[in-house]
Amino acid sequence: MTKALDQIDRKILTQLMRDATLPIAQLADRVGLSQTPCWKRVQKLEAAGVITNRVAVVDPLRVGLGLTVLCEVEAMDHTPEWRDRFLGVVKAFPEVMEVLRLGGQSDYMLRIVVPDMPAYDQVYRRLTDKIPLKGVRSRFVMESLHHKFALPI
Repeated sequence: MTKALDQIDRKILTQLMRDATLPIAQLADRVGLSQTPCWKRVQKLEAAGVITNRVAVVDPLRVGLGLTVLCEVEAMDHTPEWRDRFLGVVKAFPEVMEVLRLGGQSDYMLRIVVPDMPAYDQVYRRLTDKIPLKGVRSRFVMESLHHKFALPI
């Protein structure tokens, strides 16, 4: 969004980050607007790319995805061609939930969610078969203790 968010936009975003299923009437009431202006602001926030998705948050354990792996990757090289290929490869893996480009020793961090260790080994093998990597370090999450979805705006 080109202009700064005002207080009403922030209230709308805060409410939607808590519960994206809120009917517009409830959302409008919570932020102190009538329904039409509230709906128009939500539409503007979506059009501007501030709101990018509305999703259901699913407990991975309840759907059989009990292993989260934080996989640090060192790039084989740093050319635009390698980066584009790498991103194309990892985006095609449904198990890769997040890709972060890092500063420091590792170049990328992948958050991978799978049922178990053999499933991760298959992902690892597929990944390293598809693109040359200088190094891969995996860290296995034992327990997720705190996670937020709402940004502190």
